[in-house]
Amino acid sequence: MNKPIRRVSVFCLLLIMALLVRVNWIQGVKASAYAEDPNNRRVLYDRYAHPRGNIFLANGKPMTKSNFVNGLRFKYSSAWTDGELYAPVTGYSSQVVGNKQIEELDDDFLSGNDDRLFFRNTLDLLTGKPKQGGNVITTIDEKAQKAAFNALKGKKGAAVAIDPTTGAILALVSTPSYDPTKFAGQDTKAYQEYLSDPDNPMLNRALKETYPPGSTFKIVTAAAMFENGVYNSPDDRTDTPEIYKLPTTDHVLPNESKYEPCTNATVLVAMEYSCNTVFAKVGDAVGKKKMVEQAEKLGFNNPKVDTPVRAAMSVFPTDSDRPGTALDSIGQHNTTATPLQMAMVAAAVANNGSLMQPYMVDKEVAPDLTPISQTKPKEMSRAFSPETAQKLQVLMQGVVESDGGTGKAARISGVTVGGKTGTAQHGENNSKAPYAWFISYAKTGDTPKVAVAVVVESDDEADHAGIAGGKLAAPVAKAVMEAVLNK
Repeated sequence: MNKPIRRVSVFCLLLIMALLVRVNWIQGVKASAYAEDPNNRRVLYDRYAHPRGNIFLANGKPMTKSNFVNGLRFKYSSAWTDGELYAPVTGYSSQVVGNKQIEELDDDFLSGNDDRLFFRNTLDLLTGKPKQGGNVITTIDEKAQKAAFNALKGKKGAAVAIDPTTGAILALVSTPSYDPTKFAGQDTKAYQEYLSDPDNPMLNRALKETYPPGSTFKIVTAAAMFENGVYNSPDDRTDTPEIYKLPTTDHVLPNESKYEPCTNATVLVAMEYSCNTVFAKVGDAVGKKKMVEQAEKLGFNNPKVDTPVRAAMSVFPTDSDRPGTALDSIGQHNTTATPLQMAMVAAAVANNGSLMQPYMVDKEVAPDLTPISQTKPKEMSRAFSPETAQKLQVLMQGVVESDGGTGKAARISGVTVGGKTGTAQHGENNSKAPYAWFISYAKTGDTPKVAVAVVVESDDEADHAGIAGGKLAAPVAKAVMEAVLNK
């Protein structure tokens, strides 16, 4: 071979080697980056080129479906069986604006691109079967979800129901809601309308909004009180003056009514009548450090409460002064909580102090229904001792069962119900309508069946006196508890 031909041959060989290196670099190293690049439209087209997996209720009924639309680029589009009812659970899947919540977190699995489906996808390819996404089975109870949604219809608020013994979320509702089907395809008009709606229907109030929890937080304060020996029994008489001044100040903290029997009340009576003076004084006696410790055992100040959708962080302040801590201890000042967080508080009380990790994805299954993963219930923390839990149950049951209790609207015949109302101040100097809260649990025998938290945002700026957790939120919680008990 003459010299010029040899040089050309070597040059061509080098070009081929460079191409091989480049191909392997792209396929082996850069493939993931290209696949995840938002500008790579081919990945998006492929995601909707075959049926997407569905998200199911606990009873096996689908909340979502995949419709064949035979578009130029997109062959399938997501849809919902009842979008407004289930959107707070599933989130949305849109060809234009992307995915949220379970639709985002389980996107690879639902679209069939998860590595755990590789073997099945390969077999389908060899046998000529069309590609399909996997399915997600949630813990959501259909009856409980509908009961919460119907009870909150026409109101602005949220409800969360939990199985106290496992942490499974049985209902998760936010109103007003939205229908993801309306913007699942290429039309984003409905999406823009939802975004501009002043009622903010796309805000998941159950997981992503925090509110002052008001008097429902007194359950946390009572737990700290018993755990630290400030008082030891529901029947202990508190040393509470008729007029309570916040420590180190001349500011007087009132009760809801001057006729309430809060002066030197027993712990039980103080909870039944929701005495601000008693529990603010208790919070000061426990002290900021111990109050923070108790709140954090129940999930406060934890930025990573995943269901798997991450909830907004509920806060019990670590930097308040003494009068601030007293107000924090009655769920005002700078204390904030999601409805999920307050459902967790009720669940821990019902489950004898064991707080289970909340979750709403039970399992993932392949298109042929072969199980791929299963969520195992696990304890999130030991929130307080069983002895303290039993004392708290006495207090919460008194709120519902006693004639003077503020939670009478949640009574269910033949069922043990514990609850706590809350009317949380809103706005500077309580200028806006308060938030109405109710947290509760229901037991049959010694077995806790469900724990519920409900918050209602009232639009009535004038009639503050007519806004109360026992009037607005307790009936919603009762409807949810009855739905779970009557399955």
